[in-house]
Amino acid sequence: MTGAPDLSAADLHGSLQDPVLGAIGFLNEVMDRHPDAISFAPGAPHPDFVQGLDLRALTDRFLTHLRTDRGLDPSRAERVLYEYGPAQGLINDLVTEALRTDQGIHAAPEDVVITVGAQEAMLLTLRALYRDAAQDVLAVADPCFPGIVGAARLLGIPVTDVREDAAGLDVEHLAARCRQARSEGRRVRACYVAPDFSNPGGARMTLDARHALLDLAEREDLLLVEDNAYAFTAPEDDALPGLKALDTRRRVVHLGTFAKVGFPGARVGYAVADQRVGRGGGTRSLARELADLKTMVTVNTSPLSQAVVGGLLLEHGRSLRALARRKADRYRSNLAHLTDALERHLTDDAPAGVSWHRPAGGFFARVDLPVPADLALLEVSADRYGVLWTPMRQFSLTDRGDRQIRLSCSYLEPDRIETGVRRLAAFLRKEAAG
Repeated sequence: MTGAPDLSAADLHGSLQDPVLGAIGFLNEVMDRHPDAISFAPGAPHPDFVQGLDLRALTDRFLTHLRTDRGLDPSRAERVLYEYGPAQGLINDLVTEALRTDQGIHAAPEDVVITVGAQEAMLLTLRALYRDAAQDVLAVADPCFPGIVGAARLLGIPVTDVREDAAGLDVEHLAARCRQARSEGRRVRACYVAPDFSNPGGARMTLDARHALLDLAEREDLLLVEDNAYAFTAPEDDALPGLKALDTRRRVVHLGTFAKVGFPGARVGYAVADQRVGRGGGTRSLARELADLKTMVTVNTSPLSQAVVGGLLLEHGRSLRALARRKADRYRSNLAHLTDALERHLTDDAPAGVSWHRPAGGFFARVDLPVPADLALLEVSADRYGVLWTPMRQFSLTDRGDRQIRLSCSYLEPDRIETGVRRLAAFLRKEAAG
């Protein structure tokens, strides 16, 4: 379409000018332009895990649960799938049982809201917590998943960065950000953190650091928004309790998703928000407040999608760990293939200034470069060397990511990882000399 514009971008919401809103769509666009390149860009689950999924059988399994465990007659159980359904969710009991059994999170079904992916859970949580954007600040780990920053931008919430390294969020830096906010007449209302194998940094907090972060949250009267998407990739003998499992003072809102342990097309996530909200002389959970907000955003999460996810949980003994076990094994193997290939192809003759991190889990590894990792360099990598990656600057509020790239290995087969790293090494030796 050509001709004079009907609208000016200057008259639209300012968030539409923010580059963070295009960060996720960018990955799909660059892959479309270079379909023959090996792509380390998407943090997507491996396609093998949707092969053979029988959605009808899973739905039937959930219908059996409605009839036998909840006492619904067959016709009423069937109607549940075709109606709007409660805003707070249909599978809350199954989710809370799995969280209690597998992660030590003790929450009642009414303390959970089932959302359209974790992204909606982020948006609802921020909307509920942030009453006054002039006073309240959101702290985020830097580098950070762009979904939480994008949600804050949409809501007009100011964001401040907190350093993250291989050991996770810098708790002392968060404390300094709280002091800085107070000196400006503001407060850090909440802090977003992914304590296990964060996207994109791959960081993992120690147990001591988790306790220190919870203690700081209590002292500073702030809430922690915990993103738990990649914790399942930890070896079972090396699992650490999440923040919510350690939370004895209701300082943590815990966000989860079935995109990685189930499949992303379901678009089912959840928030565990057991904080008590005073209302009308009584109290109710923050999750109930989020559900009220949800009625004005998506009304409810698809009952059909919830039925499929509920069926998956039931088929795996109502256990997230059992549901995720085979996937976790594959992703740990892929990550080992990636980091081993980097060692083989870059140890001897890597350009000065090129180094990489070896995380213990998750989907991602980071590589440090001696030159800016910008879109122009990515085009060279794709055009001339047939390998794609993600610039880390898309994940940072500062310049910390300007000379870093993210490699995702979840979507690839080992032979493609090997070939991709060989191409990446050739690219780095030729194009990334400082």
